Amino acid sequence: MSLHTSFGESVYEERVVPFTAADGLALNLINLRGQRKPHKCPVLLVHGAGVRGNIFRAPVTKTIVDALIEEGYDVWLENWRASIAFLPNLWTLDQAALYDHPQAVYTLLRETRADEIKAIIHCQGSTSFTMSAIAGLVPDVTTIISNAVSLHPIVPCWSRFKLQCLVPIVGLMTDYLNPHWGVYAPNLIAKFITLLVNLTHHECHNAVCKQVSFTYGSGFPALWRHENLNEATHEWLKEEFGAVPLRFFAQITRCIQQGHLVAVEDLEGLPGDFTAAPPKTAARFAFFAGEDNLCFLPDSQTKSHAYFSALRSNYHTLHRLPNYGHLDMFMGKNAAQDVFPLMLQELAK
Repeated sequence: MSLHTSFGESVYEERVVPFTAADGLALNLINLRGQRKPHKCPVLLVHGAGVRGNIFRAPVTKTIVDALIEEGYDVWLENWRASIAFLPNLWTLDQAALYDHPQAVYTLLRETRADEIKAIIHCQGSTSFTMSAIAGLVPDVTTIISNAVSLHPIVPCWSRFKLQCLVPIVGLMTDYLNPHWGVYAPNLIAKFITLLVNLTHHECHNAVCKQVSFTYGSGFPALWRHENLNEATHEWLKEEFGAVPLRFFAQITRCIQQGHLVAVEDLEGLPGDFTAAPPKTAARFAFFAGEDNLCFLPDSQTKSHAYFSALRSNYHTLHRLPNYGHLDMFMGKNAAQDVFPLMLQELAK
């Protein structure tokens, strides 16, 4: 256990709790607690692709972790198999949904002896965790706050073109893309892609920021609005992005073509089509989307909200926030005023 001080000078204890995924992969949870003992339920935060749990702790005055701890929640960050805290691996959303998230929830419940937990899930942590919930694998999660995308991935036209036409070509040369190549390109393929990115992206002087936009969406930049990031965060993100497998992009392409999440591996315990039957979860979903998201369009969450609401009306909620994109919903310098209060309200319901 160690002490951690946030950018806003909040001090809390950090404890790493290892757990093993159902297929044997070594993963971990990070438990963060303030100076006062938490008096509310555990909240699990699940990161997206090619980042890590630390993505929720940007150098801003107040992070979502700070906000949750102040409200008395017991905060847990899940590092699942897409985390850059581990060696790169050819993961799929199927593996995360079946092997990682259920074991993370089980470990959290065992550690806390809580009867139920709530979750805040982002991007591919959101899609894969939604798959777990729909399959009935995380029944102890009662409230799920989903950011950016969940059951219905919808992307800009340029992103669809890249996924369908460019990713297969890139896949002939490498198994991974890695935004950190902007800092260090270890081979000829990495150097070539870095050169291509630098020739086509001129939105800023941060090489990783530009690589992130090339990798994950359409726009300049794609995952945030520059005006929403302070200078410290824009510099900090250089070390917060790593390898993501082309195998994942192949799966999300198939999901986009189908209009909703589908499995790509024949794994017992997961449906092939996640809309083929009603979800096996009683969890309440709060869908969040930035209106300016150029990774997954906000209509992604609007469609998922409509789908779940058709099954249970007046239960789930939708928040579309103007002037926000994808990750600045958590990393934005004003997110503590614009975004976090809405998420806290949803957790309190």
